[in-house]
Amino acid sequence: MAKNWVQQMRKWMTQTMDLPEDVMMDLPRVTMIGQIHIYIENHRGLLTFTDREVRLLLKQGQLLIRGEQFVIKMILPEEILLQGKIVEVTYLEN
Repeated sequence: MAKNWVQQMRKWMTQTMDLPEDVMMDLPRVTMIGQIHIYIENHRGLLTFTDREVRLLLKQGQLLIRGEQFVIKMILPEEILLQGKIVEVTYLEN
């Protein structure tokens, strides 16, 4: 019940104060450049990495990225830059 109230308060603050939702709601920000780069901010960790699949843990769910010839160009505690041919990006809920 308290989590729901906090979530509603964050949503209200985001709308009222015109703040970015990804910051206030603790949501991931995904930026793609064509099919060759994907930059994800605000993730909780790398779960799976192969040259064809990457799975990231999010606060609520997971992000699954499929493609070919993946290379991690940069990885930080909450950010990752992935290069390769991106075919599919899927959000998996809990």
